[in-house]
Formats: sequence, structure tokens, C-alpha cells
Amino acid sequence: VIENSTFAAAGRPIPLWLSIIPPLLAIVFALFFREVYTALLVGLLSGTSIIAFFGGNGAIASVFIGLLRIIDTYVVETLSNTGHASIIVFSLLIGGMVNIITRNAGMKGVVKRLSRYAANKRSGLLVTWVLGIAVFFDDYANTLVVGNTMRPVTDKLKVSREKLSYVVDSTAAPISAIAFITTWIGAELSYIQNGVQTINATYSGAITQSAYTIFMNSLAYSFYPILTLGFVLFIIISQRDYGPMLKAERLSWQDNTTPGEPKITESVGLEELHVSEEIPARGRNAVIPVLTVIFGAIAGLIYTGLQEQEWVSAAGFATNLSKVIGAANTFQALLWASFGGVFVAVILSLSQRLLSLKESMDAMVNGFKTMLSAIIILVLAWSLAKLTENMQTATFLSNLMLDMKLSPYLIPAITFILASLVAFSTGSSWGTMAILYPLLLPTTWSVCVEFSLDHNHSLIIFYNVVASILAGSVFGDHCSPISDTTILSSLATSCNHIEHVRTQLPYALTVGFSSLLLGTIPTAYGVPAWLSFCISLIVLWLVIRFIGKKNNVIRQ
Repeated sequence: VIENSTFAAAGRPIPLWLSIIPPLLAIVFALFFREVYTALLVGLLSGTSIIAFFGGNGAIASVFIGLLRIIDTYVVETLSNTGHASIIVFSLLIGGMVNIITRNAGMKGVVKRLSRYAANKRSGLLVTWVLGIAVFFDDYANTLVVGNTMRPVTDKLKVSREKLSYVVDSTAAPISAIAFITTWIGAELSYIQNGVQTINATYSGAITQSAYTIFMNSLAYSFYPILTLGFVLFIIISQRDYGPMLKAERLSWQDNTTPGEPKITESVGLEELHVSEEIPARGRNAVIPVLTVIFGAIAGLIYTGLQEQEWVSAAGFATNLSKVIGAANTFQALLWASFGGVFVAVILSLSQRLLSLKESMDAMVNGFKTMLSAIIILVLAWSLAKLTENMQTATFLSNLMLDMKLSPYLIPAITFILASLVAFSTGSSWGTMAILYPLLLPTTWSVCVEFSLDHNHSLIIFYNVVASILAGSVFGDHCSPISDTTILSSLATSCNHIEHVRTQLPYALTVGFSSLLLGTIPTAYGVPAWLSFCISLIVLWLVIRFIGKKNNVIRQ
């Protein structure tokens, strides 16, 4: 039961199983009614009403009170969170920069230049995949920069917005989760370090490795992120699709319309602008601001990290750099970088007399406006995540899975499933990691000790669990319609959000099940990780080859 809820403190305890209702209702409404605003509001209202009802109010009064609590408590708390506010400002600034470089014809110049390499759907998507991996340092920046940059190019090549959203979404978080120097690494290392400290407090000296070393060793078991990157590449090269994506791709040859939906160009995202033919199309006017964001973020991460973490000359370069990035102020670095991108875009426009100062400011403000719908969804999604935290949804799911006393060899698989469920329900991979790492790492070691496993085999299972939490978080986040990165992918590519979720889901499930059945479970029993990767990649290729069908109605 929930004993310390804000609104139920003076009332009856809330049965813990009720905590699954808000995210479940939000997900069901989003998938079946294809309207994410209502879905999130229904999920929020169900949770706040439950809390109010158990706080001693009547049924009708609880609904009314719950409605008020959505605004005066959860939305306000969400907006007062400095991290959330930073993401909102960062998104606004990116939107403003993209609008400026569109108006000054810089984006038009990029389109012309990339068109030389993107001659058809395959090459256009391949360029997108490469860019998705290149912008590895942050999933938010990756999604917004790559999505907005490639959308005009892939539109010209008649790539469906659903396909573009899938490629953008499925390269952003996976590469950020496993790359050595990213905005994720600091959080991951801190969670691992806390788990190790708890283990060593109970079993003195059980684990002597650093958090960074454990993270590096766990990459051998990070099946879902790595296999997702490979699966996306296979889909692009083969030009085959299946499920809703196949239908969307074939329709893209006709008029970019999804059945039952308005034109994709009218859906969520940045509106297309008609650039004057008198403005010269110079790709550098878009590339320079984008590079300013990329290298500015990296420089900001290093600068803020060095304020907290000294560079130790005796340690290796990679170790020092990872520790510095881990200690960095992520949001501060991203805000500096995005502001720098806007500033450089304005200066380039003014110095070349492409836009006047008023036109530049108008373009920036219009860019802000186009981000409004996504920001509303983000605020509601964060509010729902806060509600599920208060109602202890993750605790309910964790207890449900961990009460099953199973062999330690199955713990990585259970961990992957549990992380997937929590991330899917809450829409937050970071929140999932924050909850499960301190819970499951000590539990894993204790079970291994109880079953008298030797130290080396215990470490293998331990590394597998570390990777499974990360992989399951990314997998569940990919499948969830209330995930912020999924929402941002829809925004950046101007794709209808629910259509993005529907078309991506079968692909994410394919890779997720392959990761679990061919990777996580076999390696826990001692199968070499490299062999599991090889088998998994072969199976995924065969799935695409024999289940997928050619998506090009007009042969290229």
C-alpha cells in the first residue's frame, strides 16, 4: 500500500496494485484513440482521483479534486523542475535555430548538398542513420538536430514520415546509452557506483572494479541498443518493411497520407516554409549553427565537468574524459550550445544580409511557437511520470517480479522484462534506471551468493543485469507512447505521434524479443556474448528477408 502519498496521508492507505491504472489507461487511450493529449489527461485524472478518493473524499468530489490537482500540483511541480525547464528552453532554442536556418535558405543548401548522396530512399535513410550515430553525445540533441535536418531531404525522396521517425528514434537513445562519452554516462556511472557501494557494505570487498570498468564490461551484454542499430541498418539496406510501416512506406509513394489522418505536413512539428528564391542557398548557413550546437555541447560538458572533476595525469585519457563528462552539468551545457546555435544563425543571416534583424527575430519566435504542441505533451508526460512515482508504480512492478524466487541465471531476463515494463509504463528510461539500479544490483549479488556461484560467474550475471537495466529501459522507452524521446522524434520529423508509435512498435518488439531470447538468457548460462550477437544479427536479417516485403511500389 501507499502510506506516504501527499493526498492520502490523512486517509486510508492505497492498495499498491491501483498504481498501475494511470499509465495503463494513458497507454490504452493513446493506442486506441490515437489522441495523446486526452490519453495523458485521462491517465493523470485517474491517478489524482484515486489519491483523492483514498484521502477521504467522495467519488464525485474525488474526480473534481483530482482535476484540480493535475494543474496545481503535478503540472506546477513539473514546470518547477530545473531539468524539465532546461529541456523546454533547449527545445525552444533548437526550434528557433531550425526556423532561422530554414528562412535564410541554409537548410535548402544542405538539402541540395545531401541530395548528391541521397539519390533514393535507401541512400537518404542511410545518411540519416549515419548522422544519428554521429550525433552520439545526447539523445535529445540527436533527435531534434537529425530529424529536422533530414526531414526536407527524405520528403523529397518520398520517404514516409513514419519511417524517418523510426530511424531517428532508433539511433538516438541506443547510441547515447552505450557510447563512452554522452550525457547518459554520468547518470549510469552514479547508479552503478551506488549499487556497488551497497553490495560492498554487505559483502566486504566483493566488487573492486570501478563503475566505469563495470559499465565497459557490461557493453558486451547490451543487446537491445546494439541490435537496434544493426536492425535499422538492415531495414534500410534491404528496402523491406512489414506491419504498419510497410503500409506507410507504400503510401508515401502516392501523397504522404496516412489513412484516417490529415496530411503529414499538417501534423505535429515544424511547418514547412517557402524560402524566397532571391536568397542564395548556402549549406554552410545551416551546417555552422548545427556544428555549433554539437561541439558547443561537447565543450560545455567538458568545461562544466572540469569544475567538479580534476584531470588526473596518471589515469588514461578515456578514463579521465569519462569522469569529467560524468561530473558535467548536462543541462547547462545543452542550454549554452543551443543558445550558441541560435546566436550564430542570426549572425550569419545578418552578416550576409539574408535576413533583417526583425526577420531573424520573427523567424526565431515562430520557431518557438512550432514547439508548443510538443512541449504540452512533454509537460503532461512528465506529470504522469511524477504521478506514477508518487503512486509507486515501479515498486509494484518490481515486487511483482522479484517475489518470484527463480534461479540467478534468470535474473538478467527478469531484469530486462521488468525494466521494459517500468519504462513503458512511465515513459522514462532515466527514471527506470534510477529506480532499478539500486534495487536490482544488490539483489542480484545476494542471490548469486545464496546459490554459491563462484566470483567470476557472479560477475558475468552482474554485468548482464547492469546491461539489462539499461537495455530494458531503452526498449520500454521506445515502445511507450508517453516517452519524451518518442514524442520528440515525432516532433522533429513532423510525424503524427500515434502513427509513429504504431509503426515503430513491431520493429522494437522484434529486436526486443531477439535480444531477450538470443542474447540475455543464453549469455547468463555461459554462451559467449559474441556468439549471441552473431546469431541475433543473422536471425534479425532472416526476419526482414522472409517476413518483410519490398516497400518500393515504383522500382528504383
